[in-house]
Amino acid sequence: MSLAKNLALLRHLPKVDGLRLAEFGRSADVSSPLEEVTGFGDNPGNLRMFAFVPAQLQKPRALVVVLHGCGQTAAAYDLGAGWSTLARHYGFALVMPEQQRVNNGNTCFNWFNPEDTARDGGEARSIREMIAHMAEAHRIDPRRVFITGLSAGGGMTSVMLATYPEVFAAGAIIAGLPYGIASNLREALDGMFHSPERPERELGDFVRRASNHRGPWPKISVWHGSADRTVNPGNASEIVKQWLDLHDLPAVPMAETIVDGYPRQAWWNKDGETLVESYAITDMAHGTPLGLADNDQRYGIEGAFLIEAGISSSYHIAKFFGLTGWIPGAAGKKAGPGASKPALSPAPHLARSIRAAVAEEPAEPKREAARGFDLGQIITRALTAAGLMK
Repeated sequence: MSLAKNLALLRHLPKVDGLRLAEFGRSADVSSPLEEVTGFGDNPGNLRMFAFVPAQLQKPRALVVVLHGCGQTAAAYDLGAGWSTLARHYGFALVMPEQQRVNNGNTCFNWFNPEDTARDGGEARSIREMIAHMAEAHRIDPRRVFITGLSAGGGMTSVMLATYPEVFAAGAIIAGLPYGIASNLREALDGMFHSPERPERELGDFVRRASNHRGPWPKISVWHGSADRTVNPGNASEIVKQWLDLHDLPAVPMAETIVDGYPRQAWWNKDGETLVESYAITDMAHGTPLGLADNDQRYGIEGAFLIEAGISSSYHIAKFFGLTGWIPGAAGKKAGPGASKPALSPAPHLARSIRAAVAEEPAEPKREAARGFDLGQIITRALTAAGLMK
């Protein structure tokens, strides 16, 4: 089928039962430590704000912004990727914006809509207001604000890093896309399916034009499964090129290592600080990779677009942000008999709840056998997952 015919078909998909993602965790009884915050400031993007602040915060105080993927809620993605567990364990604050169905039929952040991807407008402005609220309410160090997101949330992470680069020390993009490559449906489809190569300078200029900022630029960590059929893995290379240009770094990696069985490339500055890193998760489909962390703890739980891969992306991202060196109770206080220990993994009933919450479709397999495939199905899944159809 031609692309035009596919698009004509896909325009009718939201009306067909079973082709839209079910509400990820919205109707399930999922216990969550996140609390909704209202009245946080201007909200032109009409987003909801959820936050988690553990009892103990490392100093200087840090904040991580986490953006969910399509069909997901803040609470369900948090439990699946394990961010509030990490926040409790390592003592940092968390804010998780949530998309509303009235803005996007598949609850995806609108990462390609011009009205939502420009500085001081739409969803980008709403997320910036949430950060400002958290910074003031919890005395967050302005040099320790970070952001990460999956899929459409990864695309919106690119938006935030480009439109408000002075706000973030670092960001991490999982199965996302570079900033500036799409401002309409046709361009978004082209980026998702084909990831056309662009010159480094052009990619960097997309970001430079998004604000008056001229550096220093945030550090960046890029994650992508090599078997991703929803967002072309070539987007990872394009994101890396975009940020290498901004940091004035060479195209050739300065180091290539294996971490938990997967290749990692890294680039650093003259002081030896890693500014850009990229993980290629071999044979993994579209989603957030899960696994044991270096401390033998498991953060998150497997589900749709939350894929057991033997590597904990959330942990490694927190480590890249510089958040995992803090030890709770380092002052030497002994916990009394009634003191609670940080929860390092969800309780069994939460595990059952989150599995139910993410069961809108079978989890994508880590490895896909070589076989024929239906182009229409692939386009349908991709558009649904990326929120290109409202």
